[in-house]
Amino acid sequence: MRALLFGTYDTSMHPRVATLAEGLREAGAEVAECNAPLGLDTAARVDMLARPWRAVGLITRLASRWTALARAARRQPRPDVVVVGYLGHFDVHLARLLFRRIPIVLDHLVGASSTGRDRRLDGGPRQAVLRLIDAAALRAADVIVVDTEEHLTALPERHRPRAVVVPVGAPAAWQAAARQGTRPDGPLRVVFYGLYTPLQGTPVIGAALGKITKAPVEITMIGNGQDLAETRSAAAGNAAVSWTDWVPAADLPTLVAAHDVCLGIFGTGPKALRVVPNKVFQGAAAGCAIVTSDTPPQRRALGDAALLVPPGDAEALAAALLRLADDRAELARLRAAARRLAAGQYAPRQIVAPLLARLDPTAL
Repeated sequence: MRALLFGTYDTSMHPRVATLAEGLREAGAEVAECNAPLGLDTAARVDMLARPWRAVGLITRLASRWTALARAARRQPRPDVVVVGYLGHFDVHLARLLFRRIPIVLDHLVGASSTGRDRRLDGGPRQAVLRLIDAAALRAADVIVVDTEEHLTALPERHRPRAVVVPVGAPAAWQAAARQGTRPDGPLRVVFYGLYTPLQGTPVIGAALGKITKAPVEITMIGNGQDLAETRSAAAGNAAVSWTDWVPAADLPTLVAAHDVCLGIFGTGPKALRVVPNKVFQGAAAGCAIVTSDTPPQRRALGDAALLVPPGDAEALAAALLRLADDRAELARLRAAARRLAAGQYAPRQIVAPLLARLDPTAL
């Protein structure tokens, strides 16, 4: 099978596409890329879509990238399937135009309208525009990839027969970064990284950190975004918290693996209850114990290989961190269980199996 990854995606911001590519190659597919990164993160894209006076900038930038993609596509051997990378709500239409009579797969992890609501853009006309963008993208795809059963159920009913669930997983670099063993003493080292969106519930993390100011716990908070100020304010009394704007994507696996615990998400909104985020799979692959919210998709994906707390519950999160700081045997068990789970079920080769089964059952 010859697969072409196509679109304006950026793997440094959204590693999902790289994981799919890695899995397809490991499964024996010939994988090529036709990629012209748009250079805008999710927040910027949604903001431009929701504010028509800013959409001109998006259209201009998109046009230049599409010109590059069209030229590159003409130089590609004819693929058997085209996979449009995450945030490809517009790219899928170009793929449909350029690759006629070739199956088009849309990696539709999260809809534009769902992302807009999560980022508190939930008012009338703006949501209507985002819903129209979602609907057009879904119609253009032959196969729709989502990451959880909850996201499949959230699709309009007419599109569900064309959908397949492919967990997010983690690239091999995260497993390679994992360190062996757990220190018997010293402070518990905890890491969080993200964009501080409402889905991630970082103010809950901040409030939990504010409750454990005298505990033997050191916390590294990486990233920036709309809830950062509130998070920092909630954690202001804890001098053991270090704050970093971001680190290069290539350095992130090693940095995370140097910690004992990787925090997931703790938001209470509808989107937070439907996802299993990148950082959960990545942290598990890196050999960290995972502490995240007890939601149906995360409980189903992680089982007893993670410590789950109620969404939005800062008291429970604080108690979970204190428990792991005190119980190094449980910490070691969780780290080992998370790593086994990531290697056994959520490595790239494993996660692409449902997609390959849909495209070509003989490829398995």
